[in-house]
Amino acid sequence: MKNQALIDKALATVLARGEIPGLVATAADQSGVIYSSAFGRRDIAGPARMTEDSVFRIASMTKAITGTAAMQMVEQGKLSLDQPAQEILPFLADTKVLTGFGTGGVPIMRPRNGEITLRNLLTHTAGFVYDTWNGNMARYTQLTSLPAARTGKLAALSAPLGFDPGERWEYGIGIDMVGRMVEVVSGLDLETYFQRHIFGPLGMADSTYVERSEWGNRLVPVHARAADGRMSILPSPPGPVTDREFFAGGGGLFCTAGDYLRFLRALMAGGELDGERILKPGTVALMGQNHMGDLNVLPMKTFNPPFSNDVDLFPGMPKKWGLTFLINTQDVPGRRSAGSLAWAGINNTYYWLDPTRAVAGVLMTQILPFADKPVLDALDAFEAAVYESLS
Repeated sequence: MKNQALIDKALATVLARGEIPGLVATAADQSGVIYSSAFGRRDIAGPARMTEDSVFRIASMTKAITGTAAMQMVEQGKLSLDQPAQEILPFLADTKVLTGFGTGGVPIMRPRNGEITLRNLLTHTAGFVYDTWNGNMARYTQLTSLPAARTGKLAALSAPLGFDPGERWEYGIGIDMVGRMVEVVSGLDLETYFQRHIFGPLGMADSTYVERSEWGNRLVPVHARAADGRMSILPSPPGPVTDREFFAGGGGLFCTAGDYLRFLRALMAGGELDGERILKPGTVALMGQNHMGDLNVLPMKTFNPPFSNDVDLFPGMPKKWGLTFLINTQDVPGRRSAGSLAWAGINNTYYWLDPTRAVAGVLMTQILPFADKPVLDALDAFEAAVYESLS
């Protein structure tokens, strides 16, 4: 692969600091895969080396796949970007705005102003928020025992809004609503839908919501970094949900770096890979445009430090949101072009897709809290080396 040694050296230098147990990184241009490698160990407690086929919990990297499914439904006329979402999910008609708390901690609600649309939901401008980065929602979740979307309980979608639709950007559970919309209009649960219409056609063999016993030790455990920098392995999550009512479109997938790169390569090629088309070229182009108007992506202040640090990617740069993607509005020197698409997962998995230079990259670890500086340093080094190798 072209200049693999250059990228290997950049990543090996970062790993030599001893702050990251292991990672997998892969990149492609319009000709195909240009880099793929694994570094370090799968976990800090054992000798097993990280391998390119290691399986990761990709959390919010699920969102772009859910957005793709939704846009397939738009192409088929089963969904529309600006129709009221309550036409598909009637319970949204009763969704109100949480304004604070009264005597005894009773939540104070008011009717919302404006309709919730699919476009709002895909761009995090609908008003739904995450309790990790919103203090009111963190308190509301504690007081009401609102289940998380990962539980598969439809009650998780009964969360209130943090603000009126279209008022501002705030990262939240909107794409969980989108996933449920896809389930309703397709008549399939999201796992079945993804396998039939995205993963199967693209050859993403290890992509699924359902943990597989045959993965064995290929599944990477999640590590926690303490404030002093020391790391420990978190206990394995509970077993699979057996009484699931829906699959969360906002997170929950297992995936390899190579599988996710196949997804990005399909988008980079206008919706087609190896003769299998998942979206029309015009739809892919639409997804990469600014869909939040004059609003900007805002910094995310943590209310759950073990889960996430404060998040402000490309600080000082105005940033927009497409149909599930973060969009940087300026060139990043030596790295991605203005108009590139990107996002991440809470366990410090990251991707970017640069339509201008026709290059995409994926870097995966399993570390909490999110926006971990050593991992962000590794991402910067990887991305810079990829672009240097292309020059």
